[in-house]
Amino acid sequence: MLNIDTRKDGDALTIALTGRLDTITAPELEKAVKDNVSGISSLTMDFEKLEYISSAGLRVLLSAQKTMNRQGKMVVTHVNDTVQEIFEVTGFADILTIE
Repeated sequence: MLNIDTRKDGDALTIALTGRLDTITAPELEKAVKDNVSGISSLTMDFEKLEYISSAGLRVLLSAQKTMNRQGKMVVTHVNDTVQEIFEVTGFADILTIE
């Protein structure tokens, strides 16, 4: 299960995820990004309560990063050790801005 909380503040968007980002829930995040990213120059993905991310979730992150490379910047915050390890093993730690 995944809970997606989106907050817009001007041209900044924060998407906070709670739960698991996997094959089943990745399309929900993909839709949330697509529905909210128009006109946004700053995207923050808050992973404070994200427990797990699968390859499907990574694909959505990569897609969001590519979009934001054209529009502005994307930052991933509050990454736990489990998710950070996945980012490092897959090379995503080099692609994403993690704070």
